[in-house]
Parts: sequence; structure tokens; C-alpha cells
Amino acid sequence: MSLERKKLGSVLIKPAGPDCNMACAYCFYLEKSELFPESRTHRMSDEVLEETVKQVMTQGQKQVSFSWQGGEPTLMGLSFYEKAVRLQQKYGHGHLVGNGLQTNGLLIDVQWAKFLRRYSFLVGLSLDGPEHIHDRYRLLRNGKSSWSRVVDKARLLLDSGVEVNALVVLNDHSVLFPEEIYEFHKSLGLNYMQFIPCVELDPDDPDQVASFSVPSEKYGEFLSKVFDLWLADFKDEMPTTSVRFFDSVLFSYAGLIPPECTVLEECGVYVVIEHNGDVYSCDFFVEPGWKLGNVMEDSLAALLNSERQDEFGWMKAVLHPECQECQWLRYCRAGCTKERLHNPRDRTLNYLCPSYKMFFQHADKRLSQMADEWKCQQMLVDTPRIMNLEQGVQAPQKIGRNDPCPCGSGKKYKKCCGRAT
Repeated sequence: MSLERKKLGSVLIKPAGPDCNMACAYCFYLEKSELFPESRTHRMSDEVLEETVKQVMTQGQKQVSFSWQGGEPTLMGLSFYEKAVRLQQKYGHGHLVGNGLQTNGLLIDVQWAKFLRRYSFLVGLSLDGPEHIHDRYRLLRNGKSSWSRVVDKARLLLDSGVEVNALVVLNDHSVLFPEEIYEFHKSLGLNYMQFIPCVELDPDDPDQVASFSVPSEKYGEFLSKVFDLWLADFKDEMPTTSVRFFDSVLFSYAGLIPPECTVLEECGVYVVIEHNGDVYSCDFFVEPGWKLGNVMEDSLAALLNSERQDEFGWMKAVLHPECQECQWLRYCRAGCTKERLHNPRDRTLNYLCPSYKMFFQHADKRLSQMADEWKCQQMLVDTPRIMNLEQGVQAPQKIGRNDPCPCGSGKKYKKCCGRAT
């Protein structure tokens, strides 16, 4: 367990709280309105917005990111985000600022697109795939289809030069169509994809998962199939699409810190700020027991490093005995804490554990090879240079085909990273 002080680098902000203009059957956040009974409509005030931005910019690292989520964050209106950018400019002297907006897309128009492009917002667009998949659970409040409207917004954003990621919730239905979903997003030009497994408990029977939750074994099959599709799209040994989970585990294979919190050894590396300034440990744990404080009364940096937030992060590092013996632990890190607590069979073992084992058994050889190739490339770039005494210049040290590969695999160079040269 690390006692190193965490640096404030990113925050997740819910400016419209749990409010949304859709009624997705699998949404876990709509029920959070019960935490804020004082009003039926939840909107962040200018005072809370300014204090939040001010603290992030003055207490954070030189490079910080704001993730605007919900509910549906566009309910705040475009002027709210114009104000947020002005505040970032006001308090962010010498900082690099990233903004991400997670949206269902319904309120996006030309003016929104121009703004998002101008200020380089990364948009995560919730689109589950073709119509029969997306409309299974993602319906408007009147029960009608949302698919065609969201697809139109995707095209508008892409045509406007906005960077867009497809956010795909994998449920009991969508998980059955890996190729159809992957190819559909590619056909739209959504080449950056994030697949989010839906794991929720049945509110009427917490001893089982909700009927729309993704079956664990099916999730493993989905990941394995999409992994093969992802590899098949490589050109000149480089990926042409991005799948966030694959990118993250590849970091782990290469010995780097992955960007996705679900595959970190500990979590609690960011905080969530609700519309009224209340600060929580995690998006999935916006509940009274994990409320850390309020931005109008407390320091965000202090809350991030509070004893309670440390306790939250350490929960992930407390492993089930099966995990402690698992060969894949260093890559999956037992997954998201929420997926353990939502496992009706064993609340200390990740519900998706069988799927992770299935995926890594399928993909391990290729991921290891890709990581070795990357490490070898880095080694070649950083190879110690020897002095050519006659010419008085340095030259790279040559690696023989039968020499040990510098990536550390233990193989000969010709059988490892040098096999394609």
C-alpha cells in the first residue's frame, strides 16, 4: 500500500447531477437523485463552478483534466462550459488543460460542435451500436428510439473535427454482437472505442445481478473476438483502431502505469464533484459512506489525500485468495472494486473474473509479443553508443542476430524483435 502523496491531476464533475433527458434502463446514476431531495432539478451554481476550477488549477499538477459527466452534462447549456473555459484560462497560468465531455448527444448542435472543436474537448458519445442493439435499453423518456438522433450527432461531431470516442455499454444483449458493434462504429468513423461492462445488482433481489447485466463468460468471449478484429485491422504493425481496455492492459504488459483505473493496483486516484460541491471517492460510489467533503468548505487536494480516500483506494489492493494465486493478476489487478461488491456469489471476487481469465488466455501471447517489440524499440533508441576513436564520433552499438534480444525476453534477437528486420 502506497503512502506517497497523490497529486491532483484529474477530477470528474457532474454539473447536472443525476438529471438526464433519457431513460436508459441500465443506468445506475438516475437513482442518485435520492441523495439530493431538496430539489427535483440539479444544476451547479456559478460559485461552485468557480471554486472547483480555481482549486484544480491552483492545487493541481501542471497538466490537469476535467471530465464532465452526468446524468447528462449538456443539460447545463453551452454557456456553462464557455464560462468553465474562461475560468480555466483565468486560473490556469502555464497549465495544460484537458476537457472531456461524456454525453448522449441529444442536445449537441452546430454551435456545440464548434465550441468543442475550438477548445479541443474529447467527447465520449454513448452509442451502443446498430439500432437493434442501441435501442434495446437506450430510449428517450417517452419510450421512443434515440438511435437515429445519436447517429446524426456522431456524424455532426466528426464532420466538425471534434475528437470522439464511442462509449459502448455491454449488457446481456449487446455482448452477443461483438463483430456487428465493432464494424458499425468503424463505419461511422468512430475508431476510438470504450466497452463498459454493465454489472448491477437487482434492486428487488440483491442476491443476484440485474437481468440486463453482462454475463461474465459472454464478456470474455466478446473481448476475445474484438481483440482478433482489432489485430486484423493493424497496418504496418500499427493499430488503426483504439480499444481502451486493450490499450490499458498493453501498458501493464510493457511495465508501464496503465491509464485506466480498473487495472491499477490501487484506486482512489481522482475525486468526483457533484452539482452542489459534494465530493465523493468514485463515480460508482457516490453514496453517503464515501462522501469526502464539499469543495466550498474543503481542499480538493486534501480530500484526495484524506484517510477516507486512502481507505477507499486500499480496498482494491485487498485480494481474494484466488486472485493472489492467479497468473493474470498483474494485468487485471482484480478489476473494478464495484464488480467485486456486485458479485452475488462472492463479494470479494470480481464478478467478471472468468471473463478476464478467458481473455488473457486468448490474448496473452500476442500482448506479450507486442510489449516485447515496444520495449525493444525503446532499447534500440536508447542503446549505449560507443566511441569510434578514429573518426571521433559516436555510433550505435550493433546488435548481432544471434545476440540476446535487448527487450529482455531471453530469446535471440533474430527470434524476437529482430525477426522482421
